[in-house]
Amino acid sequence: MNNVEYAGFWIRAGASLIDTILMMVIIVPVLTIIYGKGYWASEALFLGVWDLLFNYILPAIVVIVFWVYKSATPGKILLDISIVDAETGGKPSNGQLIGRYFAYYISVLPLMLGFIWVGFDKRKQGWHDKLAGTMVVKQG
Repeated sequence: MNNVEYAGFWIRAGASLIDTILMMVIIVPVLTIIYGKGYWASEALFLGVWDLLFNYILPAIVVIVFWVYKSATPGKILLDISIVDAETGGKPSNGQLIGRYFAYYISVLPLMLGFIWVGFDKRKQGWHDKLAGTMVVKQG
């Protein structure tokens, strides 16, 4: 895998920001319609089935589907980066991509150190990438 240009911390953070904004454009109005404006002031961790569906299940499905069909989320597509298998540089398996999504939780839990790790790793892999055997590269 020569001549690979790894996608570093800041471009990946930018892609994540784009993805977050796109998700919020959908999720915020829907949850406001369902639960009212008081939803955003609530200190409850979980407010019901729609909360679970729109905050956890739908985002997981959307992200994994984009990864499976495009090897990237909309943010990554806009910034011309994509997820590849770390060994071959080819398309990761569906199992790798699903595992990568759930490995996000491992990257998040200790103060987001698994994501910050991208800035220090020689191949720009976060913990979730290392666990799933993936990496993010620049296209073209």
